[in-house]
Amino acid sequence: FSQGRMDYLLARNYFSDFLDDYKRENRWMKEQMLNLDAKERNELFLFLENNARPENRVYQYDYILNNCATKIWDVQKKVFGDKLVFENDYVDTTYTFRQLMRHNLKTNSWGQFGIDLALGSVIDREATPQEHMFLPFYVRDQLAKAKLTSKPLSVKETTIFKAAQEEHKNSFFLSPLFWFSLLFIITILVTYRDYKNKTRSRWFDFILFFIVGLHGLLIFYLWFLTDHVWTVMNFNILWVFPLNLIVAFFLLKKNPPSWISKYLVLLLGLIVIALILWIFKVQSFSVLIIPFLLLLITRYFFLYNRFSSKHLSK
Repeated sequence: FSQGRMDYLLARNYFSDFLDDYKRENRWMKEQMLNLDAKERNELFLFLENNARPENRVYQYDYILNNCATKIWDVQKKVFGDKLVFENDYVDTTYTFRQLMRHNLKTNSWGQFGIDLALGSVIDREATPQEHMFLPFYVRDQLAKAKLTSKPLSVKETTIFKAAQEEHKNSFFLSPLFWFSLLFIITILVTYRDYKNKTRSRWFDFILFFIVGLHGLLIFYLWFLTDHVWTVMNFNILWVFPLNLIVAFFLLKKNPPSWISKYLVLLLGLIVIALILWIFKVQSFSVLIIPFLLLLITRYFFLYNRFSSKHLSK
């Protein structure tokens, strides 16, 4: 999966078991009745039967363009062809893929932060009305408006199971904003102590650069070394720079090489470029990175002043 070679396998199950799973997970379920005559129903049934055969049931999954939601429309389009008419005006406003994902996840959550970190600027383009249908809500809305020849495709919607209201209590102390803010405060305190005592916390710098570099290596891997199409052009790599993984070991030394100060200027410059790309909407970064960026800028400036003044004094 991490390599991007996502061969998925279609499976079938009894509807009663499917419904039991939804009830157990407290997930609502609605049914749309399709307005098909006997011939159309039979065509659709025969296609699904053939599609479930061992030689046909494997497909290349894509979490945006070819998932379990998009299949609903795609299958009907294959069966009914031009008789099935897509209605572009079923959405009032179109969004980018990233915006659509954010609509369904809380901003201050590890899931949303992970998506914003791993997926590149390619998901910041505006999705077409049909591409919105990687989310089931939009499939439902389209089926309610689409036409089959001249008749409405869906004529009735029924609630099969209504989920019970649940209180979702997410602790702020487990959220990314809390931890990134805490790390920023720790960085301020460590940096102030180092500045006051005219010293440097080498292990702190090593851990910081190593962790940042490790995440940068992950972005590099997803961008350049996998078959994923939505993790390319990911400019998060500018602030989680993979070379920090190597530089971390140089910072363990009491007297790092002289080029470190120039490298720190490069890191600060890369953060500025990332901010420019954010402002001009080339890529939308997670707002949760703001305390982390402040953390990096604080430490980079401190290290630059320390190393540059040290080499000048020599």
